[in-house]
Amino acid sequence: MPKQNIIALAVHGGAGKYNRAAQSAQSAHMKDVAQHGKAMLEAGAPALDVVEELAAQMEDAGLYVAGKGTGPNCAGEYELDACIMDGTPRNIGSVCALKGYKNPVHVARAVMEHTPHIMLTGRGAENFAAGQGCKQIQNPLDYYIIQGVTRLPEELDTGTIGVVARDQGGHLAAATSTGGLLGKMQGRVGDSPLPGAGCWADERVAVSCTGQGEFFIKAAIAADISARMRYGGQALPEAAQGAIADMDAQGGYGGVMTLGITGKAVFVFNALGMRRAWSAENGAIEVAV
Repeated sequence: MPKQNIIALAVHGGAGKYNRAAQSAQSAHMKDVAQHGKAMLEAGAPALDVVEELAAQMEDAGLYVAGKGTGPNCAGEYELDACIMDGTPRNIGSVCALKGYKNPVHVARAVMEHTPHIMLTGRGAENFAAGQGCKQIQNPLDYYIIQGVTRLPEELDTGTIGVVARDQGGHLAAATSTGGLLGKMQGRVGDSPLPGAGCWADERVAVSCTGQGEFFIKAAIAADISARMRYGGQALPEAAQGAIADMDAQGGYGGVMTLGITGKAVFVFNALGMRRAWSAENGAIEVAV
């Protein structure tokens, strides 16, 4: 059995047509975020608290298609999705098509802890967020448009963020957050807020996905990885590869970030690149694109 005090985490900033040289700001930011999460885990923080806080930091950065970095839908609105999941009890909170709030991951955590439900959407999610005192956005155009930053449309389609962590007690947790496709239809929901599709955590594995959400939903990738381990007896790398191969066969692209009970992060993607950072076995924070 793995030692209970092994801590580990990983973060991703999307999978897509990324050029490493053009991702220096994201790489530096992911490393800082991961360092902060590692310090939290070393201090004894629960994995659930860590994934929430790090996801919020990435939402606030404006460097990814989540939170501040979100692009507008076809009506010029900013609709955000997020999911957070606590592995051992499988508690889940999720929000879809949320407008007017800075950190959908915080609203998702509140859904988990302060409602009998798993998912809230649209106006209901917004009314709930208001009642919970979540941070509102007063002027969306000033908040979401980042002066001096130019990004390609394809970068605004594939920049979902995610965090997975294992705490000192051996518990796993995951969070995924996104603004979705640039120019998407009003009310469109991708895989990110859907437990089992874009986010999952149980007693075996924590998973966060990024890419073409419709294909991840069709393949139920996040839960499929755990099922391949549980029923097929596959090791985590094999299970993740198999899940991505299933999605790839349907014509989709993207990537998965996974963390098992051993604390070793596994990334599998069929896109050109995947922005990621993780705690290595030697304790260092590694970054790659």
